[in-house]
Amino acid sequence: MSAIAGVYGVADPGTILDTMIERLKHRGPDDCGTYCCGEAALGHTRLSILDVAGGKQPIFNEDSSACIVFNGKIYNYQKLREQLSNRHRFITNTDTEVILHLFEDVGEECVRHLDGMFSFAIYDDKRGLMLARDPLGIKPLYIAQDGDSLYFASEMKALMDVVPDFDEFPAGHCYITGNGRNKYFSMPKGCSIPMTADEARVGIRNYLEKAVVKRLMSDVPIGVFLSGGLDSSIIAAIAVKHKPGIHTFSVGMEDSEDRKYALMVSDYLGTEHHEKVYTLDDMLNALPDVIYYLESYDAALVRSAVPNYFLAKLASQYVKVVLSGEGADELFSGYHYLKEINRSELNQELLEITEALHNTNLQRCDRMTMAHGIEGRVPFLDVDLLRFSATIPVDLKLGPDDTEKWILREAFKGRLPDEIVYRRKSKFSEGAGSSLALSMVAEMEITDKEFECERELPDGHVLANKEELMYYRIFQQFYPLDSAMSAIGFSRSL
Repeated sequence: MSAIAGVYGVADPGTILDTMIERLKHRGPDDCGTYCCGEAALGHTRLSILDVAGGKQPIFNEDSSACIVFNGKIYNYQKLREQLSNRHRFITNTDTEVILHLFEDVGEECVRHLDGMFSFAIYDDKRGLMLARDPLGIKPLYIAQDGDSLYFASEMKALMDVVPDFDEFPAGHCYITGNGRNKYFSMPKGCSIPMTADEARVGIRNYLEKAVVKRLMSDVPIGVFLSGGLDSSIIAAIAVKHKPGIHTFSVGMEDSEDRKYALMVSDYLGTEHHEKVYTLDDMLNALPDVIYYLESYDAALVRSAVPNYFLAKLASQYVKVVLSGEGADELFSGYHYLKEINRSELNQELLEITEALHNTNLQRCDRMTMAHGIEGRVPFLDVDLLRFSATIPVDLKLGPDDTEKWILREAFKGRLPDEIVYRRKSKFSEGAGSSLALSMVAEMEITDKEFECERELPDGHVLANKEELMYYRIFQQFYPLDSAMSAIGFSRSL
């Protein structure tokens, strides 16, 4: 895990790159590296996960005619390495080098062979620049084009003082000089096939087990974010089978439900559990940092990012990699509002909120973990599991009595305490006990008149409430450009 940045088609690109890399060092506190030639400059800040001693980036091919900077994790890299080893000489044990040699062999089609989360840039003396982002946008990437010049970075803060206009690079796309931007991945359309509950249960268990196991790959300590809700508890239950005594982490205010249920799960599974209690003062003190790293003022997102910030800070004291439960609600119909949607339209709604994850919950998970120099992995968003879940009939997802994530609960009944399997869905900020605390502060600090005067923004967006206005004011201090505003996504009313 790390950050990437670069410049292409710009005179003296090295000076610009230094400015960009400085803004991204929190994502890669272990090392940094750059490469500059006449028309391109690539930079990288590194969080060392694989081949800790030998994986410094940029990484070059055998004759130094091409190099790569990479952010993410490729779970099938060992299999790909075996296939490439008779044609290429490897100098590291990293997944990064595998992508580079794969690109040499098949060009931009390399992205179709990768199983993982990624954003990367490859510069080739003959073919120019290639950029790519993983199918769901788990790893971030932003891009700016100014005539023949191109700039890119893992976070928009790296572009703020470099170019006036930038965009989010779309998930499931790649770019290559001369060919422009191309879409290589499309979300599986919700297309239910005849399936019994038993078949669905077996499929979910098999796909999710494989997804968790591949994400346990690491040369450094690994843990699980454990809220005590269904999703994170399932991840912990699978992980502990393969790594007994794995670290788990939970946070909350003094009256937090999550801490109580997380401890129950930890005791049941035998994990090495850690928790932190935070206060309203802690939240207010952390809020500017949260919004700076999050790069959003969306009220629902900031509200959940605050406990996530404390959670990542706690985990960073013990591990460098964590598994998280993002994506289960989108795949298996976990939000309460989904019960109100006609079942004939539910698959389309699930598709849309899954496609939006890259700038909602996935953005929160990535930015809060990276703010503390740890890597977050999301097993529920494994592409194979995603495709299987799209075939499960919606009547199994909600169940006969409109129980959210009914089939997921049934799949893991008996592997967790019943109190956990049937625990009602609770938003992260609700379970942590902090969902109303910040909104109450906003109500006290912002008058009705101020809100009415300021709620409609110059770009036409209308702020949802005083809480969002409080976050927007902080956001504006860090990100005043119009392009920063347009790069923000907003949560549904969940």
